[in-house]
Amino acid sequence: MERLQSEGIRGADLVFACIGPALEIFSRYSKVVDAEEREIPLGGDPEASEPHKRGFLSYVWEVVGRTALEQVLGTAEAKARNSTAGALEEDARLTALFLWTLQSTNGNGAKVAKEESSDDEEPDEEEESPKKKKQGYSLIFDVVRRFAQPLGIHLPEWEGRVIETEKGVVRLLSVKERGKQLFGEESISVAGFRIEEQARRDPQMKFDFAVISERTIAPEIKARRLRKKKELTAEPSPKAGVTTTLDRIHAAMLLQASGQTNALRALLKAEQDRGPDFLRLANALSALYPKQSEEKRLLDAMLLAMPR
Repeated sequence: MERLQSEGIRGADLVFACIGPALEIFSRYSKVVDAEEREIPLGGDPEASEPHKRGFLSYVWEVVGRTALEQVLGTAEAKARNSTAGALEEDARLTALFLWTLQSTNGNGAKVAKEESSDDEEPDEEEESPKKKKQGYSLIFDVVRRFAQPLGIHLPEWEGRVIETEKGVVRLLSVKERGKQLFGEESISVAGFRIEEQARRDPQMKFDFAVISERTIAPEIKARRLRKKKELTAEPSPKAGVTTTLDRIHAAMLLQASGQTNALRALLKAEQDRGPDFLRLANALSALYPKQSEEKRLLDAMLLAMPR
């Protein structure tokens, strides 16, 4: 991987370029077995609980994925599986790997699908107007699955929250699409005003944006006093209604986009007091997003507003 990257090979091209040499090694022998003489198939079942049944290629994808995570996020994320202490949450790892895979060898980066319809498209008989292309970045489902499974990333848990799967394609939801998840039905300006008020009452508040789901009513922005250091380092469960580091970064990006300067500063100050993960992930995503993308522009502007 290091040699190929030094030659300018990026993203999915790099993944498939690594599979070739791995297959060359595997094909040298009539069969490959583990220490107990159990044969390891080439494909196998990536979801198998018994290691030898997972298949050789699942281990190749895992090595590539973990190496990529170490490069873009760090050692803790590269070694993480499920809720490993000290590592960023699953949605951060999924997003980072997604964007890393989308990098192109020619250096132009991923292409974002703009929300627009083609004049050449004829409307379906049952539809009044042609479908609009959705914003975001897309990868074939099988590619995302092959990365996620060996790393303990559960795609169904992030469906509708970070990703959307349709017709064999996984789309990374755009930041703007996540507004209602993070702020509920209220506008970003109202949410920004509430953040300002909470910060004014207690400068040491830390903000959690409850994520909306089918079973919950419109969430409120929660604020809690900073407590013991042990409590701050505990990784919240995405099912518990407590937000992840990625959620809070997206909330800050939306505040930046809507010009809520005071609310953004209050949120960034709270994140700075919380720990280094917010800034670490924001810098990593800024490096992964395509240079001309709206997400990178918002991230870079947000990072400039971080307290010094």
